[in-house]
Amino acid sequence: MSDPPSDPNIRPAQEKELPELHRLDNEVFEFSPFPYFVLRQHFDAHGDHLLVRYAGESLQGYVLFATNSDHSVSWCLSLAVAQDLRGRGLGRKLMLEALRRLRRDGVHKARLAVEPANTAAITLYRSLGFLPEEGVRKDYFGPGEDRLIMALELRVRGTPDPPRTP
Repeated sequence: MSDPPSDPNIRPAQEKELPELHRLDNEVFEFSPFPYFVLRQHFDAHGDHLLVRYAGESLQGYVLFATNSDHSVSWCLSLAVAQDLRGRGLGRKLMLEALRRLRRDGVHKARLAVEPANTAAITLYRSLGFLPEEGVRKDYFGPGEDRLIMALELRVRGTPDPPRTP
């Protein structure tokens, strides 16, 4: 049995919600959204770590993590909150729920790549305990696409893995 979510409006995405996820991704990341087929593949591969937050019928945001096979590291691939809802703590709620699930699953470390000029996101990640692993990585996502890599230790080394839930 899994723990109840900290926010009852946050849950794993459903296949039928992919068009709405794609719409939000295009709204938030207008210059570099995921193509629909990439969101589809992430849903198929990482659906248990693709969390959405709805209010009624309205998609407010989503977070997506991808975990490697030995559960040592999980990468935050995307965090998106609707433009008109920013600054209300929804990104924090999504991240907290995702991190709670990663801990439950025995993941050792969470990592992410953030645009160095995105001070709001960096402030959020720092407040959650993420720290820069090194300086800004030049051309991380290609020419002119520098990123700051941040990481958060999710469990103390040497502690046993929590029991897995089916």
